[in-house]
Amino acid sequence: MAAPQGPPPGYGGPPAPHGAPGYGPGPAYGAPYGYPYGPPTVEHPQGTIVLVLGILGIVMCQVLGPVAWVMGNRALQEIDASPGSWSNRGNVQAGRICGIVATVILGLWVAFFGLYAVVAIGVLAGSST
Repeated sequence: MAAPQGPPPGYGGPPAPHGAPGYGPGPAYGAPYGYPYGPPTVEHPQGTIVLVLGILGIVMCQVLGPVAWVMGNRALQEIDASPGSWSNRGNVQAGRICGIVATVILGLWVAFFGLYAVVAIGVLAGSST
């Protein structure tokens, strides 16, 4: 019986030459921050908050819509000011859009109840004479 002659190919050992099976070369030495593709990105701290406020603005409380819209605008400005630093631009954008929709719904409710109040006051004033 023959003894095994080392680890199977592709596991450990020196990097495989180009085109050969295995893991390939390791990370590039001298890359900024020690990462081969630049510094890692982190989520913007207000990303999830903007998304939650936007969704709640549509579903439950339309007053949260303008808050999500304004917070989303600020967060997007911060994300655009330093590209590559933040990873959740999509969440912020979705929360901002939900905030815009909730604000439109809020405006429609205010217009409806304002018109209803004007009509109700007109009917009450006309029926008292």
